[in-house]
Amino acid sequence: AEGLAAGRVSYPSRGFEVPAYRAAPGGRKDLPVVLVISEIFGVHEYIADTCRRLARAGYLAIAPELFARQGDASAYSDMARLMGEVVSKVPDDQVMADLDAAVAWAATQGGDTARLGITGFCWGGRITWLYAAHGPVKAGVAWYGRLEGERNPLQPHHPIDLVRELKAPVLGLYGALDTGIPVASVERMQAALKSGSAAARASEFVVYPEAGHAFHADYRASYRQQAAQDGWQRMLAWMQRHGVV
Repeated sequence: AEGLAAGRVSYPSRGFEVPAYRAAPGGRKDLPVVLVISEIFGVHEYIADTCRRLARAGYLAIAPELFARQGDASAYSDMARLMGEVVSKVPDDQVMADLDAAVAWAATQGGDTARLGITGFCWGGRITWLYAAHGPVKAGVAWYGRLEGERNPLQPHHPIDLVRELKAPVLGLYGALDTGIPVASVERMQAALKSGSAAARASEFVVYPEAGHAFHADYRASYRQQAAQDGWQRMLAWMQRHGVV
């Protein structure tokens, strides 16, 4: 974090103070903004490090704790319990509102929210697609986010349902060996995008043949260095290409 304005912050949303981590180049204003959406494990050191890496690239990056109302993701060691007791209880509508509030907060902290991007990992990959259909972003990069699935009152839509509403092009970075998001699901999304909005038609996928799920997560056994590094460079290029720079 040397030379960066980095650390824990909070901002108001619907009467609740949302905890977050933010990182930005020190002493600079009018910065492009990137929302960073975590995996189900919340905003731990890997996500904070991702924010710092984006700050080194010239962005104001903010990663909200989007599960904070429902529970503390860091208190769980069992993934099934975490999903059942916390993550599955988080409404998409709440997430969209908390991200809108994060954008408003960033605008008061030296962020130029006319140059807004979003990226997310796993759970956050799905949210990236949803927010690209909801908010004023210029570009999104979704790392292995779920594209389809069962609907319920808290999660009434999945990315494949919203291709006509996409407001910003999304780059999808996926692994061919991902057992939870098979290549067939990616192919169905690619087909759906062709009949979507202009932003949907401009969206693209990269599928890494030797990677599975969570290949960017360098603290997990799933990490694949080549795919992770290539995906990072593609993410930065995608943001630049679509005006988040």
